Amino acid sequence: MSEFIVYACPQGELAEQIKEFYQESLDLCGLNAAHYYMPHCTLTGFFQDHESAISLYIKALETAYNTAKLTAMPLKIQIVKMTFKPDWHGLELEAEGIPALMIDFAQLATSPTRPETLRLKTWLHLSLAYEFQPQYAERLEHLAQTRINPQAQVDWELRFYQRHPNHSWTCHQSWLLKA
Repeated sequence: MSEFIVYACPQGELAEQIKEFYQESLDLCGLNAAHYYMPHCTLTGFFQDHESAISLYIKALETAYNTAKLTAMPLKIQIVKMTFKPDWHGLELEAEGIPALMIDFAQLATSPTRPETLRLKTWLHLSLAYEFQPQYAERLEHLAQTRINPQAQVDWELRFYQRHPNHSWTCHQSWLLKA
């Protein structure tokens, strides 16, 4: 069985700022859980299925995406605010049409070989740092505030990923998310 997930990933100036933040935070404060992933907003939990089902998921996402576009569903992701909690730093997001698109995807993505139901995410966010050492919280917050501009140019892509056992990733398909 392989492991899959659906993300919305930033592209453009904001994505570059976040990647630079990840590198600087690694250099200054050491590894935290955000470093194991590319900048992303999680739309489903990880799920398992056979590689032979990849085309089924791509077709389901494509159909849900095209339906959303045809019905003029707003797919634009907006940054609400940058948040700093004791155990999590990140960007809180809003995306009016994304939950409906993902519900449509889940209904279309029926695979007889997937052992569990798809878990759709309701809290839309992009993690900058989490599971970090508490003594680094202030330094990470200051670094994020000085390196990341939440108003920076960004385009978002809907992406279907496969995570491999060695923690490498394959993006099998992507779609541009726009208003």
